[in-house]
Amino acid sequence: MPVRILLLMAGLAASAAEWSKPVDVLVDDVVCASYKARVDAEGRLTVSLTLAEGWHTFAMDNSIRANEKLAGKKALGMDKPTTFAVSGGLAVDGPWMQPALMDFSKPELRIFSWGFEKNAMFVAKVKRMGGEKTARIGIRAQACTPAICKDISKELELDLGLAAGPAEAGVAGLSAVRTQ
Repeated sequence: MPVRILLLMAGLAASAAEWSKPVDVLVDDVVCASYKARVDAEGRLTVSLTLAEGWHTFAMDNSIRANEKLAGKKALGMDKPTTFAVSGGLAVDGPWMQPALMDFSKPELRIFSWGFEKNAMFVAKVKRMGGEKTARIGIRAQACTPAICKDISKELELDLGLAAGPAEAGVAGLSAVRTQ
């Protein structure tokens, strides 16, 4: 029995080793959002987001979608989209993908926004750059509850020496982020 437990623990450790160290977003000493990243064996960067209960964040193409709905009218408020700036040993080499969106819009207030609750996965094909051993992923976003919003400006560091694991389940169900 102890051997089985050790093998299970080793498997969990290997699985966890594929991911970067998480970067947490705090509000009043409570984690409202946590990001981590990894590159899979197919050369795709995955940024995983976990949100605390009651929090949500916004789509990468939120501004484009909102401007379409406004049809030239002035917005009374606009939520900030999620963006990732990849640098160091990786470069994005294809479109970003994001999960199905929830509609948080309030048309009567001319506020249009879409996003995610609980968790989200953002994926893009990447290529290695030079001999750098790490990549940096700059994260800009906004996380909100019905009462408050928190601007997010964080950076993840991803060790490119980590073992590349299999693709995340659900990648096939992601949609391309709109660019216009």
